[in-house]
Amino acid sequence: MNKSYPEIISFIQSIYKTNEFIPLHAPSFNGNEKSYILETIDSTFVSSVGKFVDKFEEIIKEYTGAKFAIATVNGTAALHMSLILAGVRKDDFVITQALSFIATCNAISYLHADPVFVDIDKDTLGMSPESLEEFLKENTYQENGVCFHKISKRRISACVPMHTFGHPVKIEQIAKICLQYNIILVEDAAESIGSFLNGVHTGNFGKLAAFSFNGNKTITCGGGGVIITNDEKLGKLGKHLTTQAKVPHKWDFVHDHIGYNYRLPNLNAAMACAQLEQIETFIADKREIASLYKDFFEGSQYKFVEEPIGTRSNYWLNAILTKNVEVRNETLEILNSSNVMARPCWSLMHRLEMFKNCYRDSLTNSIWVEERLINIPSSYRIKS
Repeated sequence: MNKSYPEIISFIQSIYKTNEFIPLHAPSFNGNEKSYILETIDSTFVSSVGKFVDKFEEIIKEYTGAKFAIATVNGTAALHMSLILAGVRKDDFVITQALSFIATCNAISYLHADPVFVDIDKDTLGMSPESLEEFLKENTYQENGVCFHKISKRRISACVPMHTFGHPVKIEQIAKICLQYNIILVEDAAESIGSFLNGVHTGNFGKLAAFSFNGNKTITCGGGGVIITNDEKLGKLGKHLTTQAKVPHKWDFVHDHIGYNYRLPNLNAAMACAQLEQIETFIADKREIASLYKDFFEGSQYKFVEEPIGTRSNYWLNAILTKNVEVRNETLEILNSSNVMARPCWSLMHRLEMFKNCYRDSLTNSIWVEERLINIPSSYRIKS
């Protein structure tokens, strides 16, 4: 049964019990956010030193099951540092997906490396293992345990798949392929806190992973990010480099690497701790909203994007797929004109001026999804 625009608008309004403006994703502050922040202010430790930074890292380790967690000022910094720790160097290639937020490619570019784009799978909206393997078979060779691009002779040092909108990608298959080709796997898990594949939290399949806690994410502390890894050497080095690579000393200033001012401030960490205390409540609410959308759109002209088989998605942003780009644009226009915020997915990265000459495969599925996908309101119903 087809759904009319008034039906869709009325249904979304019924979820959020309002006829006023409905945002795409707004945060919810119902826990200890205010009290923890006030405690931080009273302590005077509002910068990168303070108990909440350490507490935040401990909670992340416990929740994700990772051995090491490194708090950072934002998700892009977390991804940039992850690529540094992975050994990405100038003129390297880093394989990623074109359907991604630009921060992924920006982080690659900070190291004067270049992205290579392979296609996605329609069911995960993330990197396709088949597309990755096909690209590597046809376009690379290995020498002394290093993967090189045949035409340019440039090293392929890392692979960065993204768990799009919180849905886990087929990361186990991707990890096997990366191991076969001696490529370091770095998970862009920015959107996937609280998402699991076969009972394992995202971020634990690669050498490193980066998460974001931006204002529109499932958990927020205004900005904020975190790196997780199960590699002790990289875990310790990452914490050192993100704090200006300062060697501990009672009074002297000694730095032994080029360091980065990427440490998360204690103020932000206080909010993050309070948010993480509520994460399962948040995700239960989001999953219930996703279930309502799924039932509503069942059998209609719109296909609701469901979590992949074997996963528990956080359903960060709910999405529907339309018949074609014309229907997508019409739907976007009508929803937004009716105070229901809706957005298309990002423009594919190879369409941007900075990345238009990057190597890529056909990107058939990426283009298909780009022309059809709409993100619809995904805020919590828990009121602040």
